[in-house]
Amino acid sequence: MISIQAVEKVFGKIKALDGVSCEFRDGEITGLLGLNGAGKTTLMRLIYGLQRPDAGRVLVDGVNVQNNPEAVRRCLGVLPDDVGLYKRLSARENIEYFGRLQGLNPQQLRDNTDELVQLLNMQPIEHRRAEGFSLGERMKTALARAIVHQPQHILLDEPTNGLDVITTRAVRHLLLNLRDQGRCVVFSSHLMHEVDKLCDRILVIAAGKLVAAGSIAEVLDQAGCNNLEDAFINLSRAQEEVVSV
Repeated sequence: MISIQAVEKVFGKIKALDGVSCEFRDGEITGLLGLNGAGKTTLMRLIYGLQRPDAGRVLVDGVNVQNNPEAVRRCLGVLPDDVGLYKRLSARENIEYFGRLQGLNPQQLRDNTDELVQLLNMQPIEHRRAEGFSLGERMKTALARAIVHQPQHILLDEPTNGLDVITTRAVRHLLLNLRDQGRCVVFSSHLMHEVDKLCDRILVIAAGKLVAAGSIAEVLDQAGCNNLEDAFINLSRAQEEVVSV
């Protein structure tokens, strides 16, 4: 489980996160929703130790990320907002490089990579250099790279961005599989239909505050709406109006 405890993060005069407390549970896909600039990417960066909170704590399986970031990163799989592939390496080489960094032995590395190449239909790009990849091809490679070591906790920032319909379905099935294996999946997206299909729980962040948390039905009830898009917009706008007053 990932536990966020009264976390604050400030950039100059901007409070990106303001006393956020929440949990991301094992065996669930949790949707992290927010408008651009709401604070969701900052929260993800705090979880995987790229940034440090100004107040509060981030715990992964009880381990404080600030105190032991290397131990935490070993049990995380991260698809960030900037995928940053090594362009001179092939798709397979990118995946295998990260698997070796995570300590996989040669047999594990080969087996795990083979499985992901098959699941994500990566055969046509498996041995091609990443330079010149389309957005969808980059996303496939980055997703496989993030989970090749079979981490317990998986943080995904817009994982279906740029993917075709067939690959999007494959990713959806993969994430549901990971959830059913008892893993903790955090899924950030602006696509409400994807959130509706995938997520067991959702968290809505607006202007650095957590404004809603619960099942989709619970958040709809809180917002007084009958669809997720309206609920998300209403909750986000209500908080922004509070901040602007």
